Amino acid sequence: MLALIEVSLGNQLAEVGDYSADFFIPLMGTTDGMNAEFLAVLEFWEREKGISKDVLVAAVEEALVSAAKKAVGPARNLRCTIDPKSGDIKAFASLVVVERAESRHDQVSLAEARRLRPGAQLGEEIEVEVTPSNFGRIASQYAKQALLQHIRKHEKQLIYTEFKDRTGDIVSGTVRRFERSDVIIDLGRYEALLPNRERVPTEEYQIGERIRCYVKAVENTAHGPEIILSRADPQFVAKLFLLEVSEINDGTIEIKAIAREPGFRTKIAVHSRDEKVDPVGACVGLRGQRVKNIVRELNNEKVDIIKWDPNVKVFLTNALAPAKLKSFEIDEAARRVRILASEDQLSLAIGKRGQNARLTSKLTGWQVDIDLEPVAKMGFEEKVAQAIQAIAAIPGITEAQADMLVHAGFLSLEDLAQVESGDLAAIPQLADQAPSIIEAVRAEVGRRGSQVTETSELSPGPVGSEAASH
Repeated sequence: MLALIEVSLGNQLAEVGDYSADFFIPLMGTTDGMNAEFLAVLEFWEREKGISKDVLVAAVEEALVSAAKKAVGPARNLRCTIDPKSGDIKAFASLVVVERAESRHDQVSLAEARRLRPGAQLGEEIEVEVTPSNFGRIASQYAKQALLQHIRKHEKQLIYTEFKDRTGDIVSGTVRRFERSDVIIDLGRYEALLPNRERVPTEEYQIGERIRCYVKAVENTAHGPEIILSRADPQFVAKLFLLEVSEINDGTIEIKAIAREPGFRTKIAVHSRDEKVDPVGACVGLRGQRVKNIVRELNNEKVDIIKWDPNVKVFLTNALAPAKLKSFEIDEAARRVRILASEDQLSLAIGKRGQNARLTSKLTGWQVDIDLEPVAKMGFEEKVAQAIQAIAAIPGITEAQADMLVHAGFLSLEDLAQVESGDLAAIPQLADQAPSIIEAVRAEVGRRGSQVTETSELSPGPVGSEAASH
């Protein structure tokens, strides 16, 4: 398109009538008008780039003045105009009427002035339509450069104007090319940058692939405005929820906090302003459809939706679920909390490579330390005392008898159930008490056995679909 500028300008400016002056050639009539191709160029840029034709015309006029000055040197109030309708180019210089012109740049003789304007007087300024004799080639080059500069400048201004208020929006574009590890995204009329730091480490993009991104910033760089996109920012996920969940969009549900490790897991805390609306259920959607759509957009990144609570203990419990926590030690001043978990729940609470604990810390804004609950180890004396207490609980056996039995090696009811009277008769202190002890043990075994039988008879069998499966 810009090649037409050189041709059309060169053709038109060659049509100017000639005059004996070395520098200026006054036009003795009108030109046939600029080529339709040049007007078509201006209309093309107006349509494609959204740049007003008047702006482009002003740029070319300015370029033509520069071209004229380059060709002829200094001139008095030199200006060039382009008729936006016909495309006619006209160059004008303000010349002072003198008796005899000594400077061709800013003077015109009285005779010549009256030929151009019959009423001209000495000392008067008249505007004469002029053009340099070698204007065509130079003018076309200047006009082309001016148009390119103004188009680039205007494009940059349009980028900033259109996107400065769109920070935080989600846009859709096509992967155009790669610059090292950065990705250039075609948004239609503009190109945007998806830097390597804003990419999801588990994602690979192909040229021509269509992707959605979060507009993170519009930066004014040395090369002009630049649209910075992101797929790794936590707010990208928050915006997807805003678009997918109508209750978030209308303000019924509020996203209180979000923490993300891009490509792996996101935790999002939600709160409902309406007690009748379950925030977690609304975000999950019917049969999980809402959250499935978001997970699909995130290429199967795991998403945990958590109910927010002003009580930090409840909030942390929700965030670390399904792990069961034993106790909390909260330091309000340092915003630090130490959580104790049993051995079988510790790895579940911490998560793979500490991911669950890290995300919970980011989500809540508290430093979270998860430790194993200390388990007190029972010493020998405690075990002996516990065994004595258990045997003394059998009706018919005293604590003194229980003490002697334990020290003789009978540590439980099961051990006593297997003894014979001769075994107890061998213990000097219990020889005469052996029959009563054996009778008490058998009675206790019988009582406990009947309890087990009754419990099994009263236990219900599988119900409903579980029964069918059995």
